[in-house]
Amino acid sequence: MKAYYLVKNGAASTAFELQDIQALTPGNDDVIIDTEAFGLNFADVMARLGYYKACPPLPTVIGYDVVGRIIEKGKNVEELNVGQRVVALTRFGGYSHQVRVNQSGVVAVPENADAAELTALATQFVTAYYSSSVAMQLHQGDHVLIQAAAGGVGTALIQLAKRKGCILYGTAGSKEKCDFIKTLGVDFAINYREVDFVEAIKKIRGDKGIDVVFDSIGGDYVKKGIKLLAPGGRIAFFGAAQIAGAGNEKSLFRQLKTLWGFGKYRPTQFFAESQSVIGVNMLKIGDFKPQIIQSCLKDLVKLYEAGEIKPVVGKMFEHNQLAEAHELLQKRQTMGKLTMKW
Repeated sequence: MKAYYLVKNGAASTAFELQDIQALTPGNDDVIIDTEAFGLNFADVMARLGYYKACPPLPTVIGYDVVGRIIEKGKNVEELNVGQRVVALTRFGGYSHQVRVNQSGVVAVPENADAAELTALATQFVTAYYSSSVAMQLHQGDHVLIQAAAGGVGTALIQLAKRKGCILYGTAGSKEKCDFIKTLGVDFAINYREVDFVEAIKKIRGDKGIDVVFDSIGGDYVKKGIKLLAPGGRIAFFGAAQIAGAGNEKSLFRQLKTLWGFGKYRPTQFFAESQSVIGVNMLKIGDFKPQIIQSCLKDLVKLYEAGEIKPVVGKMFEHNQLAEAHELLQKRQTMGKLTMKW
């Protein structure tokens, strides 16, 4: 058995090594999963570049979501059985033939379900579902801005918000992506490389503002999003992709620029307009409220089985194409979920 270890920060072509691993044994509340596929997330890019503080010391195995089959379970595991096909959220360790996962992050899935779609249900859809249904509530008629709408979380948010009857504004970096997100339900697609998204929305909304903003980019995108909020508006941010850029060298200047871009705020300014700023870190929720993660994932699997949501898959790669997939994700040349298969 093998796993891809992140051995050094920098370019994807030299950052990973495929190494042998020993068979795992479960703790009392764990299951061991033989993985058939694992997903990529932008947090993986951040870890590779050295920007992700939560990443364990190198060398380490990163990765947050896998699909596979349970081969062993701990004595306290009752709802899951050996032989079941499952989707799982891992706290790192996903780039591996075999993973050990606490049962709270594992849900049984249909035998014939697409592996790439299932990996998207984990990190991307759970992030979107938690942000839109737990951290805040969307309401019919809400005007909702989704940044990076063609990405994995973005395409999940489009589907979940459209189910609630929201009017959607989505940003993307090309005409192709803008056309694509319209097919998913975005009412107003904005190419941020051609126009300023704030000005574009003001032309549509005037001074009425936006009810909800979802932001994975961070920096001054958050500051601009806050300025767009209507009275009673809410913004949820769950990433800082702006830090990564296109280069492979860690940049203190880019870090400081992104941090400064977030802006400074006073609690009274949000009180005056009854607005909310919500930070979402799913690792922290998983560490301290694992039952919420399990509840979200179970709900999503039910919606998926009922055909009410369908994760967007950008591409399924062979595992030996890991570096190529990482580079495409970092350069934002993809749409939807990227998944690696063993």
